[in-house]
Formats: sequence, structure tokens, C-alpha cells
Amino acid sequence: MTARHVEAHPHGRRLAILTLTALGIVYGDIGTSPLYTIRETFAAEYGLAPNAANVYGILSLILWSLVLVVAVKYLTFILRADNRGEGGVLAMLALLLQRQHRTEERRRRAVLVVLGLFGTALLYGDGVITPAISVLGAMEGLEVATPALAPFVVAVTMAILLALFLFQRHGTARVGKTFGPITLTWFLTIGTLGLVEIARAPGVLAAVNPWYAIAFFVRHGFIAFAVLGAVFLAVTGAEALYADIGHFGKKPIRLAFFALVLPALLLNYFGQGALLLRDPQAIANPFYLLAPRWFLYPLLVIATLAAIVASQALISGAFSLAHQSVQLGYTPRLTIVHTSEEEHGQIYVPEVNKALMVGTLLIVLGFQSSSALGAAYGIAVTGTMAITTLLFAVVARTRWQWPMWRVIGLSAFFFSFDFAFLGANVLKIEHGGWVPISIGLVVLALMTTWKKGREILSGIMRESSLPLDLLLPEIGHRAPVRVPGTAVFLTSDPEGAPAVLLHHLKHNKALHKQVVLLSVVAAEVPEVESEGRVTVVSLEHGFYRVTAAYGFMETPNVPEVLALCAARGLETKPLDTSYYLGRERLLPTGRSKMARWRKKLFVFMSRNAQSAAQFFGLPPNRVVELGAQIEF
Repeated sequence: MTARHVEAHPHGRRLAILTLTALGIVYGDIGTSPLYTIRETFAAEYGLAPNAANVYGILSLILWSLVLVVAVKYLTFILRADNRGEGGVLAMLALLLQRQHRTEERRRRAVLVVLGLFGTALLYGDGVITPAISVLGAMEGLEVATPALAPFVVAVTMAILLALFLFQRHGTARVGKTFGPITLTWFLTIGTLGLVEIARAPGVLAAVNPWYAIAFFVRHGFIAFAVLGAVFLAVTGAEALYADIGHFGKKPIRLAFFALVLPALLLNYFGQGALLLRDPQAIANPFYLLAPRWFLYPLLVIATLAAIVASQALISGAFSLAHQSVQLGYTPRLTIVHTSEEEHGQIYVPEVNKALMVGTLLIVLGFQSSSALGAAYGIAVTGTMAITTLLFAVVARTRWQWPMWRVIGLSAFFFSFDFAFLGANVLKIEHGGWVPISIGLVVLALMTTWKKGREILSGIMRESSLPLDLLLPEIGHRAPVRVPGTAVFLTSDPEGAPAVLLHHLKHNKALHKQVVLLSVVAAEVPEVESEGRVTVVSLEHGFYRVTAAYGFMETPNVPEVLALCAARGLETKPLDTSYYLGRERLLPTGRSKMARWRKKLFVFMSRNAQSAAQFFGLPPNRVVELGAQIEF
């Protein structure tokens, strides 16, 4: 299945629809940050009183963080580094690897790969924590509306999250159409609540002056630096702007932010600040205490829906990451279910959904509150942001040929606040920051182990194959029995004759009249045009070498490949075509240069990968599997 990108320059009604839809998918995470950000900046561990000087300083930090990180870094610069319309760490990594094939650049290539994979791995940690903190933050409104319900906050949160994950298999194409209106309602609501409170204390608007942020640092020193870890909560979700450009395009994402998201967020943050100036006791939950008593339950419902939308965006993002990882060869074959034929990006990955569900529920049980989770949140995103800056610098230098002074200057500017936020979040490691780091390291180990294991296994398979220039003359000299039909042998080696073909000849002593040696290769682009997808080379004795290229946003389909071959001189009939696959039994007892624990991990991953027949869309009743035992 091929992804479809939106037009580059939408306008009129189409632009309005894309902008509204982008609100729900792109800005759900950053939009729910007001639920807990201000409260966390005044957490007891920092010892800050909610007085005028501190309130002004924190509001100024939040405002300029939104401007510098989201508006300047991501919307102005990072969005330019797209890979044929697709964004995200893996898409940028694939873009770089297109130009990193020379021998002298192998070391840089390896470093970029590890950094890109670690950035991707950290996003899985973010995908576990975001649903937990968003829904918990919304449900804590129950404590404000009806304090007697406080003991039920965790249980209700877990019930909502469980229902959300169980619903994933049905797809979100239908309910996804409501995401935009829900998020629009959310931003209008929080902006209005903030505006009403600002009207009571308009002096709070003075915090727009960056001097208040500077004075806050001068006055509090290291404490101010530590508070940056909480301030960063206001910009979590910025990476989604880049990752989702393939869904909506750059123009709708930028329009949504400047026309609604930024004004609504600032109004609400400044409204919470104005409330604290009037009533310092409101620090217990300044977001919900902004609302009049009669509006608490309606606000709770709106907040819950907004938190669900934010969670869904991260879950769908994790599915997309898994899909890209499989196509680029960093993850075993997974079950990729396309839940909509019309909506681009609507996929469901059961294995990832189950892992996210278990992880998120355990996080809620372990941390119990959004305040406790605030310590765990942030370090995954700050790490990914710093990696994005580094990859962007390489893109600017190697792809766009920017002068070195410009690359260094802009990168230093971005790194100045990337590392400031990262350093502040590192202080939280012992209080929960270890959770996303641990998740990231585990995912990184899995991805690198799979990639390395596949490379070793491919090398072993190449050694056991036979060059075609030796096999074909032998077939011509000692022709085996030829039977009607077509035999398709899937092989990762686009050069030699695969071992499964040799086993077939050895045991059956017969060949079909047409023999297709088919290799599916992953291109380092999002999509491959149908005209350039298939290459067919006609060989002797009815043999054909077919190479099919698929982008990292596409799902391979072998019957589709054979249909495309018809226009290139290779005609096949579905009912007369058999597909031959190798099923290897791996033994971690060989002499390959790989740690034994990684060999065992690779064997485990291989055994639990989706079958090649399912992954490549082969008709089940036309598949023949031949087994082999391999030591590696």
C-alpha cells in the first residue's frame, strides 16, 4: 500500500480542512501541557513561592521557550529538512544515508545511524509516558470538582487508557474526523479561561519582556536551571510538528500554530499566572481553578477528550515509527494492518499497541499522579530534539551546501537551549527520568541487534548461494524436468541463486518453466513511484531476476509486483504461480562476531517475527516453505 501526500500549497477550503485536522493530530500533546506545566514549575522540590517576581520569570521562560523551540527551530528551520514530504528522525536519517555511501564516510554513517536510532527509540518512551501524563492530568480535575473522588483518579485513568488501546484495532479513520473539532474546542476554551483571568490582572502581560526570565536566573541560579525541566513541559510535542508534515503539509501546520495554538496557550499560561498573583493558594491546581465552579465538570469532559486525542496522536506516531523501522530493516517484520483505504497513515500494529498498553498502564500504577510523572517526562523528548538538531546540521551542510559558518552558528543557537533543557531534565533521572532512558536503551538494543543479525545472516546465505553464471549453464547442460507454471523464489541476495532454490532442485529434481528470483529492497525515500518500482532482467532457461523497491512509508506486496512485471515482459498467472520461501532454524553457536546474548536475542526476535508470507501479501495456498538449520 502506498502513502499519499497532501498537496504542497493548499488554499481556501482545503487549507482550512487540513489546518483543522492538523490541530487534532499535531497539537494534541503540546496543547494539553497547560494541565500541569505551571503547577510543576512551583513543585515543592524547587522551593519557589508563587510571588510576582517568580510568576513573571516563569511565564517569560515559557513564552520564549515556545517561540524559540517551536516557532523558530521547528516551524522555521527543521520543517525544511523533509524527505520527499515526510518528516521525523527516521525520515531525516534516511535522507542523510542517501549520500553517506563512500568508504571514508562509513564512520560518520555509523554515528548518524546510532544517533538516529536512539532518537527514535526515545520517542517510544515518549509514547508510553504521554498518554499516562495527559489523561492523569485531565482526571486530576476530579480532585478539584469533587475532592471525595480523589482516590478514584488512577482507576478511572487506567480504564480510559485501556479502552483507548483496545479500540486501536478498529482504526481511527472515523473518530479521527472529530479530533480537529475537539482540539479546536479545547484551545478556544483554555484561551477564553486565560483571557478572563488576565482581564482581572492585566499587569501579568509584562512577562512578555525576556528580562524577567533573565532576572529569574540571576536571582535563583541553579534552582532556575533545575526549573527548566518543568518549563520544558510546555514544549513537549514539538517533535510531532516535524514528524507529521507528510500527513498535512507545512503550511497547515504553521497556520494552525500561529493562528490558534500559540495565542491560546499563551493566554492560558498567562491566565494561570494572573490567578496565582491574585490567589497564591491556587498553585494546588491552577489550570482547573481558572474555571468557575459551574464549569468544572464540562471542563473536565473537554480536557479528557483532549487528553485522549493527544494520546492517540502519540500512539499513531509509534505505529508509524514501527512501520518505517521495519521497512528500513531495523525491526523484525511486524503485523501492519491498514485500517483505512482513504486516510493516509491509518495503520495498526498489534505488537506495538500491546507493548504501549502494558507500559502505559504500568507507568500510571507506578507514578500515580501527573506531578510524579513530570519527573519522568521530558528527557526522552529533549534527547530527541538534540539529535534532530545534529542531523539537521549535517543535512544543511551536505545536502543544501550551506557555508560552515552558517551551519555552526545556527546549530550552536539551537544547541544552547537544547542542552539547557536536556541538562535540566538529566537532574530528574533518579526521580523517574530513568524510565524513558531505559525504554530507549532497550529499543535501541533491539533495533541494532536485529540490523546486525540480519547482516550476518545475509552474509551466511550469500556464501551458501551459487552464482547464477555457474547455475544456469549447469541447468542447460543437465536440464531438470520442467513443469508448467511459475516459481517465485524470494531472496535477499539480488545476485546469486538463493539456497532455497538449490534445496528445491536437490530434493524435487524439477523446475517450473518460469523461475523468478525476486528481491524486495528498501529505498531510503518515503515512496517509490510505480514506474520505477520494478526492474526485470530476463536470463537464460526461463529465469528472471526481479528487483522491487519500496519506500519506508510503504508496505511490500509481491502479487502487486508480479502484476507490474507484465508490462516488462514477464507474465504470470496467479493460479499457476507458487512462492518458495526459506524458513531458517537459527542456532547461536557459530563463529560470527556478535555477543552470545545478542545472538540469543536475535534468535528470539526472528522466531517471533511475522511470517514472510503474511508480510509480503502472498496467497497462503500458493506458498511452499523449505527449512534449513543455520549456525551464526
